[in-house]
Amino acid sequence: MAYTTIKKPSDYFNTKLYTGNNTSTSITGVGFQPDLTWFKRRDSSAQHSWFDSVRGVTKQLTSNLTNADTTITDALTSFDSDGFTLGVDSGNYINFNNATYASWSWLASNTTASNTDGSITSTVSANTTSGFSIVSYTGTGSVATVGHSLGTTPSMIIIKNRSGVADWLVYHKSIGNTGGLYLNSTGVTVTASGFFNNTSPTSSVFTIGTGGTPNNNGSNYIAYCFAEVKGFSKMGSYVGNGNADGTFVYTGFKPAWLLVKQTTGASQNWYLWDNKRDTFNVTDTPLKPDEALAESGIGAYNIDLLSNGFKFRGTETQINASGQTYIYMAFAEEPLVGDNPATAR
Repeated sequence: MAYTTIKKPSDYFNTKLYTGNNTSTSITGVGFQPDLTWFKRRDSSAQHSWFDSVRGVTKQLTSNLTNADTTITDALTSFDSDGFTLGVDSGNYINFNNATYASWSWLASNTTASNTDGSITSTVSANTTSGFSIVSYTGTGSVATVGHSLGTTPSMIIIKNRSGVADWLVYHKSIGNTGGLYLNSTGVTVTASGFFNNTSPTSSVFTIGTGGTPNNNGSNYIAYCFAEVKGFSKMGSYVGNGNADGTFVYTGFKPAWLLVKQTTGASQNWYLWDNKRDTFNVTDTPLKPDEALAESGIGAYNIDLLSNGFKFRGTETQINASGQTYIYMAFAEEPLVGDNPATAR
C-alpha cells in the first residue's frame, strides 16, 4: 500500500449532489476537473450513467446494464476545472427537470498517454498520487497483459467491453486472481481462469485471460484501476456477524464513500453509501449500482461512518449475514492522522 501525501481527499475524489433543470448548466464545487464521473438519479428509478475523459464525454456506460457504449451528445457536454457541464439531456439521463442526482467523481491526469508495458498497448489517464487510472485497450482473444501506469499494484479493477453486450467484470484483491464478480449482477464470486489467467496484477500490468468478458478479440475495453493509498482509499473484505452490533471494519480514515458486495452464500446486490446524501449516523440511504432503483425503493441498510472506518448497525443479510464474506472499496473524507485528522460524525 502506498503512503499518501494527500492532505485533502476531496482534491481527488468527491461526491456532488445537484438538481436537474433540462437546460445547459455548469455544476461546480467538485474541486477538480473529473476524469470519471458516475451519475445516479436519487428520487426516481433511472439508470446509472458513467462518463470518462478517455472514452469522451459523449460516451455513456450503465453499470446496471450490460449494454455497449451509447453515444449521447446532449447529456454531459464537458468536464470543467471545478466540475462538469450538463446539456439539455433530451434522453433525461442525468439532467431531468427538478430531479435530484448524486454524482461521484475521480481525478486521473486530465490527459492520456500511450502505455507499452503490456503485450497490448493501452491508452491511459493515471494519477499515481491517488492510485487511480483509466485504461483503454483492444482485446486479442489470447492471454495478454495491459499496462495501467499506476506504479503500484491495483487492488480493484472494473472492466467493461465497450463494443458489445457484456458483464462488468470486477477484480478484487480479496477474491484473488482465480475469479471475479460482475458489477451489474447480484451473483457471488465466479471462478474462471479466462478472466485473469489466474495471475495477479503487478505494479505495471494486469493480466487478461482468453475469456470474452475481458478479452474478446477486436473488442474495445475500458478498465478503471484502483490502488490503495494509505489514508485515502482502502479495498478489503470482512465477515458479517448477523448482529445489530455489527462488524467493525478499520480503514484508517473517515469514509466519504463506501461500496460493499457479498461474495459468498446467497446472491445479493451491490450497495453504495456516501457522506453527502447521509450527513450523520446512522447512514441508511444506500443505492444499488446493479439496479436502477431510487433511494426510496431500496430500504434502510444501517451503517455508521466513523473516524477510522465503518460499522454495521443492522442484521440485514445483504451486508451483515453471520459468517458470510463481503468485499468493499472506500474513499476518504478525512485521514485519521496528519494535518487534517478525522473527527467523529
